[in-house]
Amino acid sequence: MTQPRTYWCEHAYLPTKVQWGVRLTVTDGRITGVAERVPPSINDVRLPGVTFPGLANAHSHAFHRALRGRTHGRGGTFWTWREEMYAVARRLDPDSYLALARAVFLEMLAAGYTVVGEFHYLHHGQGGAPYADPNAMGAALIQAAGEVGIRLTLLDTCYLQGGLTPQGHLPLDEVQQRFGDGSVEAWATRVEALRDSDLVRIGAAAHSVRALTARELDDFGEATVGRILHAHVSEQPAENLAAQAFYGMTPVELLAQAGLLDEDFTAVHATHLSDRDIQLFELSESRVCLCPTTERDLADGVGPSRSFHLAGVPMCLGSDQHAVMDPFEEMRAIEMHERLLSHERGRFRPDELVDMAAAQGYRSVGWADGGRLVVGGLADFVTVREDSRRTTGAEPAQILYAATAADVTHVVVAGRHVICDGEHALGPIDPFVADALALVREGR
Repeated sequence: MTQPRTYWCEHAYLPTKVQWGVRLTVTDGRITGVAERVPPSINDVRLPGVTFPGLANAHSHAFHRALRGRTHGRGGTFWTWREEMYAVARRLDPDSYLALARAVFLEMLAAGYTVVGEFHYLHHGQGGAPYADPNAMGAALIQAAGEVGIRLTLLDTCYLQGGLTPQGHLPLDEVQQRFGDGSVEAWATRVEALRDSDLVRIGAAAHSVRALTARELDDFGEATVGRILHAHVSEQPAENLAAQAFYGMTPVELLAQAGLLDEDFTAVHATHLSDRDIQLFELSESRVCLCPTTERDLADGVGPSRSFHLAGVPMCLGSDQHAVMDPFEEMRAIEMHERLLSHERGRFRPDELVDMAAAQGYRSVGWADGGRLVVGGLADFVTVREDSRRTTGAEPAQILYAATAADVTHVVVAGRHVICDGEHALGPIDPFVADALALVREGR
């Protein structure tokens, strides 16, 4: 056992309230003491501002970060954006993926995310040829997260078909061949070589009902028993129309038929659902991951968050393609989008939004004891300054409506002070990210 370390929080977002003067005692990566309404002591690490539990980015595609600010002026839809994304996928190899992922995870950590669920489907070389290490691309993500100091759940993704039309599934195209393993069995064999560690969990994902046939979904369900499982679900109306035309079912009904819906399953996006779909999530105790800044950027639509809430379906949040890297904006967007739809304010309380971003996100990516400042919880937490031009004057309990990623000053993961006064041990963050993006764009 290591020597305990204490952090004194000027204000802290505890499970039942926002409290002032909170001392968190940390031992071996866990919170071993929570003292409330106490003054700081000489041995405390002082965290001025408001300290939140660790925030989870439950849905990330690291390589999509290269598209930020480069696709917005062309118009189009999700499907035209996807062609731009495939162009980036063509250029990446394990070395450039390591450099890019390290920068993306560093930006993520500095924004206040302490764990990421990386939805990983860029597996192989050009034409689908495996690397000498079949998991070289996944290993790059794991190495990047380790060097940065962020928790990682690698959601290794099964991607076998090139799409779904009313006439049936399409073969993988030239770029998609890098994503595929040929069969569920081959995917499972490759993933079996990956291992959990102190800061890494190995989960699984079915890319979508477009990327696996109904039979393959059945096989996938059998191969992933006991694993955390995610899938893109009903992000676009076209997916729903194709599934109804070919299978006579919604994507959610297909996943239910394959036995994939349970408390370990998270549906990502879940934007265009029927009442029956929501009921299936409720009955199976599944959860959903909303990515509001991506869904609005790609003109996908606004998910039925209020309906999920009323049905008791747990929600978490992700930044997906990283058009925005800001957990506070994701939280705000859930409430603000609901206000636009309902013409009412206060659709979600601040503590409910924090629960989505923290505890529910941690649960979704396989770290059920994270995302809460409680004794026994993971020692992951994030501090936001109260004295910036954005946050000055905000009540601590409502600061999430004013703060941005730029207001994050301190980040602790597993008890390690990885961001201190906005700085990381790897050096200045802005040039680090800029250099990695230049490397990718130049194809080096």
